[in-house]
Amino acid sequence: MDAKQSKLTISRWRYSLLVLVLLALPVAALWHIAGLQVLADMDKGYEFLQGQGKARTVRTESIPAYRGVITDSRGEPLAVSTPVVTLWANPQVIDASAAGLSQLAKKLSMSRKDLQQRLARYTNKEFMYLARQVAPGLAEEILGLEIPGVYGKGEYKRFYPAGEVTSQLVGFTNIDDQGQEGMELAFDDVLTGVSGSKKVLKDLKGRVIKDLALVRSEKPGESLALSIDLRLQYTAYRELKAAVAKHKASSGSVVMLDVKTGEVLAMANQPSFNPNDRSQLSSDALRNRAITDLVEPGSTMKPLTVLAALESGKFSPETVIDTNPGYIRVGRKTFLDHRNYGEIDLTTLLMKSSQVGTTKLALELEPEHIRDMFFRMGLGQSPGTGFPGESPGSLPQHRKWKPVERANFAFGHGLSATAIQMAQAYAVLASDGVRKPLTLLKTEKIPEGEQVADAKLVSRLREMMSNVTRTGGTATRAAIPSYDVAGKTGTVHKVGKHGYEKNRYVAMFAGMVPAENPRLVTVVIINDPQGGQYYGGEVAAPVFANVTADALRMLKIPPTVLKSDRVVNTDHSSVSSSGTSYSRASEKPGGAT
Repeated sequence: MDAKQSKLTISRWRYSLLVLVLLALPVAALWHIAGLQVLADMDKGYEFLQGQGKARTVRTESIPAYRGVITDSRGEPLAVSTPVVTLWANPQVIDASAAGLSQLAKKLSMSRKDLQQRLARYTNKEFMYLARQVAPGLAEEILGLEIPGVYGKGEYKRFYPAGEVTSQLVGFTNIDDQGQEGMELAFDDVLTGVSGSKKVLKDLKGRVIKDLALVRSEKPGESLALSIDLRLQYTAYRELKAAVAKHKASSGSVVMLDVKTGEVLAMANQPSFNPNDRSQLSSDALRNRAITDLVEPGSTMKPLTVLAALESGKFSPETVIDTNPGYIRVGRKTFLDHRNYGEIDLTTLLMKSSQVGTTKLALELEPEHIRDMFFRMGLGQSPGTGFPGESPGSLPQHRKWKPVERANFAFGHGLSATAIQMAQAYAVLASDGVRKPLTLLKTEKIPEGEQVADAKLVSRLREMMSNVTRTGGTATRAAIPSYDVAGKTGTVHKVGKHGYEKNRYVAMFAGMVPAENPRLVTVVIINDPQGGQYYGGEVAAPVFANVTADALRMLKIPPTVLKSDRVVNTDHSSVSSSGTSYSRASEKPGGAT
């Protein structure tokens, strides 16, 4: 019995060691737990573990900034940003054989095979686009499939409510919301917002569980109010498009200015494009032709030549010029009138657009005097609107002017200008010789201008120009009921590779209304009409009348009292070959044979 008891007896030191080990185990466990959750300086302690956890669940996401709205002068939206979702995938996470892949491919309008091939090309990448700028509804359906590795990101997409009516002027942005053309490009820095950022908590599938903190607020872009009136823009676009189609022209432009403020109220071009659907976009339709394309202004410059003559003191409106026998030889060229007008004064010269009379006038004046007049009116200089690709045109200056160069220059040949430059020149005539800066932006105050011509002479010139739209003038179809119109037609041969082309023309009309105290200036250019009619009075003048008449009504500009000899042609359709209301006399394009 004693032997058995001695075998079961444990030595004291062993017992103490066992107790000590058992007591140390919970202490070690507590120490380890404290190291993981309490002590910061432990290797792979709680800070490390929290950092690793956050790295897998906490993300910093960008907050897209809203691009500034572009409006017309009355606040009508021309360019707005709408929320969309960009879908992307992590090819290393997404399972190419997943059951939901077929549904994903179907919603992305592609086959499962094509989607698998795309994923295979990005096997070594962690990012690839599935679809850019998807409608929120569709994006919600796709993300609702809960396919691992498929994510969405909020963005904005530009939308243009006026479509092709304002496309060349407003321009458009690319898929990254950066301005590419037009005012979108010119004022990209102003319109572009500054993106913000925030911290979010995500689950293992990449879905946002909670917004944790705002790091930086987004800053929307500034809005931009253009000078154009969308009502007038629609009218200009409609009439121009109809005229280009009717006369089978290759292109055309219309520009309308507010004489008092220098604002561009309408600027339409053909052909045009829909900025909301650029899948069939042609480079030929991109240009804002009214600002970039050059033409020889032709007879629309004759009023400026007459003004230079009046300014010289050698001539007055009553000065008689002998145009017999209806043509004049200068060097090797012969300049023709449609018929022999005999002895005419300067008013009749403009009314009939006599090439012979203008030539004789030019040969009596110093060519630099005429060039200086053109320059003061803004020709040969950039209009200063800030529009991308704005052309300054050309205004040559010769050391020695040949007689034929002097004659050509006097009636608008040998120089080039854009539609907006021609409108600016006529705006100077409309504002009693004051040249004001042009603007494509809405302005709240009337800008100060520079007096570049004598006010009394300019006023007298407008009276002379008002005869152009009266009976016997070259532009009876530019007349507007209840308003006195001052203007000038122009018809020039197109310039080709080998000089002037015989049977191709540019038809123009530039005018202002009301003639006594003009509020509006409108310029119409129809390029290369092929419908049988090509004179400015036939092709461009009716567009001027229709566009400007609507503008006068919309802007509530009161009518003027017409003079007794005023004959208003309310039919602004193109004149027939047998029509008697139009005098073809002065529309001899180029006037040279």
